[in-house]
Amino acid sequence: MSGRHLFVSVTTILGLAFAASSAMAQKKYDPGASDTEIKIGNILPYSGPVSAYGTIGKAQAAYFKKINDEGGINGRKINFVSVDDGYSPPKTVEMARRLVEQDEVLLLFQPLGTPTNSAIHKYMNAKKVPHLFLSSGATKWNDPKNFPWTMGWQPNYQTEGRIYAQHILKTKPNAKIGILYQNDDYGKDFLKGFKDGLGAKTKMIVAEVSYEVAEPTIDSQIVQLKGSGADTFFNITTAKFAAQAIRKAYDIGWKPVHYLVNAAAGVGTVLKPAGLEKSVGLISAAYIKDPTDPQWKDDAGIKEWTAFMKKHYPEGDLTDYINVYAYAAAQALVQVLKQCGDNLTRENVMKQAASLKNLEIKTLLPGIKINTSATDFAPIESVQLSRFDGKAWVPFGDIMGR
Repeated sequence: MSGRHLFVSVTTILGLAFAASSAMAQKKYDPGASDTEIKIGNILPYSGPVSAYGTIGKAQAAYFKKINDEGGINGRKINFVSVDDGYSPPKTVEMARRLVEQDEVLLLFQPLGTPTNSAIHKYMNAKKVPHLFLSSGATKWNDPKNFPWTMGWQPNYQTEGRIYAQHILKTKPNAKIGILYQNDDYGKDFLKGFKDGLGAKTKMIVAEVSYEVAEPTIDSQIVQLKGSGADTFFNITTAKFAAQAIRKAYDIGWKPVHYLVNAAAGVGTVLKPAGLEKSVGLISAAYIKDPTDPQWKDDAGIKEWTAFMKKHYPEGDLTDYINVYAYAAAQALVQVLKQCGDNLTRENVMKQAASLKNLEIKTLLPGIKINTSATDFAPIESVQLSRFDGKAWVPFGDIMGR
């Protein structure tokens, strides 16, 4: 072989080797990712006292199937592994271990609940597995310094609680406030924010009662609150108990100004079971477009969501904003995974989740955008107050928060 041919051959071999090594360098995978698949874990209460929220997983499974039918994310199909914990923290621990250690998911997406996520908070960070876009507004999820593998999704409960308190101070400065709260981290986080918002005016609270999620009914607590003379009611509950509280207050003739937390404001999951006529006048905070609100009838985002529901999740409730919530969160995750490109390591998933800049999701209220950074793990930090008119939540006032 001549020197010239030898040079060409060596150059060709080196070139091919460099190309191959470059291709390998571009593709990085951790457990749960490959050339063909992205495996995502999820934990929801498909059974138990807050099973109404199980629709979140069903809507998201349908959305990821839609994405797969359209070719997946950068050519990879999503394998969505969603399991039931019954809203029981010990069961949540068991399910998280299964998903991480046996199923080897790339990340855990939208596990629901404050007490349940609290039970796996340290575990997920010790394992360095993304604990991403939690379906809980606890303030502690925004702590990238101490828990760099955990990120929340919705506006945090303390911010929401402060906003209700500020509205009461502005509109009813002599209010006598009664509070019902779930006796766990979820309820206590809201309670702290609300009291912080009242500041020196916490003496306005004339009654403060709690309930356990294992209780069959909270009727006695509502009777106790009415008996306190409260004319303003801050209702910190989850779906089943929110419906009970609305119904019982109406049935015993208690007519306070009623503030209901966003997590329990679903028309389909809460207000219909309670009775729409019994829900008139409720005030809550919103950051997602309500599909029952006539103002969004011709909105592009709600139209796209409605078409998705009818085609991919036809058994889902078209009046329930929780299904809009699920759809929006799934869209945000898809954006994160798209940004990951061929670097599907757990570290890069968190890096991309912390690099969202003015992300607009069409089903969020106008003016609300998603922003994160290495020091800010709170994707959504703004809400708008809304009042239920018997048919839909009607927003009023300005966007509040950050």
